[in-house]
Amino acid sequence: MANSLQSIFQAIAQAQDEKDLRAQIIDSIGNYFAADRWGIFFWDQLPLVNSSFQNLLEVGLSVEHNPVVRYLVEHHAPVHEALVLTPKAWNLICPRPDHWHVMAGPIVSNGCLVGVVGFTRIRGTAAFDTQNLADLSGLCLHLSTWLATVRSRACLEPDLSNHRLTSRELQIAELVAQGLTNAEIGSTLWIQENSVKQALKRIFRKLEVSSRAAMVARIFSAQNKAV
Repeated sequence: MANSLQSIFQAIAQAQDEKDLRAQIIDSIGNYFAADRWGIFFWDQLPLVNSSFQNLLEVGLSVEHNPVVRYLVEHHAPVHEALVLTPKAWNLICPRPDHWHVMAGPIVSNGCLVGVVGFTRIRGTAAFDTQNLADLSGLCLHLSTWLATVRSRACLEPDLSNHRLTSRELQIAELVAQGLTNAEIGSTLWIQENSVKQALKRIFRKLEVSSRAAMVARIFSAQNKAV
């Protein structure tokens, strides 16, 4: 199980954008949490829907009507229905048999809830538990970090973004800028020191630089110009 979760974390780090993210991990997260329905939703990318469905959506995601959503908004922490409601109370709020058990986790940016990872299980299956919440907490941390990195990368100058640095490569560059050694970067990101060395070689090649200082200057001077 742990290796499976680590592989999901690694896939998140390699995703280039939201579409790529879903393609990389959507099946894996559903299987990992043994869910019957699941999804990743960013508020600024929700599709337009007809007015009747929009009304249902607004009620379902209402802080006033849904204690699960209220917990998510207030705490920015993963939650399942049994954490805030009795089974009878949840059934009154959401009687759908395919949403008999629900679990959701926050995607956070700059202190704001910008998205959610959601899972459901059908009637007759086991409820989500504390281990599921702990694992979802790790998943949400990686997703929130990834989102911040990818959206900041979108602000880079065109000539730099065209080099297509991955989220992981940008993470490594940021840690280099903080003065960490290859060994310290590997420990921070839970990867081998040799993986850090190989990633730096790729970054140098993409940016056409030959030193760590030049790499940092190239990346972060471009970010500063874009702000």
